[in-house]
Amino acid sequence: METTTSHLPADMSHADARRGVRARLSYLASHARDPVSYACTPPPGVPWESADYTVHDTFIADAGAWRDLDIDINGFELRDAPTALRNPGDADEIEAICYAEAVELALEVTGGTHAYVFDHLVRERDPARATLDFGRAARGATPAANGRIHNDYTEVSGRRRLSMVLHDSDLIPFARHFSIINIWRSLRGVIEDTPLAVVDARSVAREDLVRGEVRYPRRTGEIYLMRHNPAHRWCYFPQMDRHHALVFKQFDSRTGGVARFTPHTAFDLPDIRPGAPLRQSLEIRCLVVHA
Repeated sequence: METTTSHLPADMSHADARRGVRARLSYLASHARDPVSYACTPPPGVPWESADYTVHDTFIADAGAWRDLDIDINGFELRDAPTALRNPGDADEIEAICYAEAVELALEVTGGTHAYVFDHLVRERDPARATLDFGRAARGATPAANGRIHNDYTEVSGRRRLSMVLHDSDLIPFARHFSIINIWRSLRGVIEDTPLAVVDARSVAREDLVRGEVRYPRRTGEIYLMRHNPAHRWCYFPQMDRHHALVFKQFDSRTGGVARFTPHTAFDLPDIRPGAPLRQSLEIRCLVVHA
């Protein structure tokens, strides 16, 4: 995929644009309709994923060359945000330490007035380095890296999340707008295996996004999957370490003038060095209100 001068981030040259890797990204097949994925063991005879996916060899730029990134323009930013977390395997410690850190970071990046963490997920790369898929393999297993291009919320599920998080809060009538932010970081040092790729929100057309269902034991969620479009501009941040946080937008209630959705996916880096550590990552979802 080639970029043009009019689409390059500020101060980015064509030489910078050539920095990156080529990798295989898993798009929803063009013929797929009403895709369903299971986050729990599906009923007997039902597949974990109902849809077909098509792999496209894709240029993924080194986002370190993308200066002046803005979450409201591009949909994402990388921040230097060290965490005090010491035991990534302790869910209580994650909630006690990382949730407060996430609230502070979300408000700093978005300029919001209130922020509420409502969910987190730890993912670990499959030790066998199996082909990337939706990231769920067995009941009770730790989620693996998700290799399907997706956005965590749709127009409908994003708006529904406000009342789910705030319930009957007096703040709801005064919210000018709200957004849902994902804060993604490494828990195991520098990421050398299956980093996260994000797409510049400006390069995604509304018709590229396809509503899909994710079925859990007691509820059904809604996400966007994405069909291939050669206009998509992908990037990743090489050498992300524990002190970095990738902050990207999953929903914005404003309908014009800002990035609203940021599709993303794990991908296999080419030529991983022998003995490279398996990726372990933490993602925290946060609702930000502008009142």
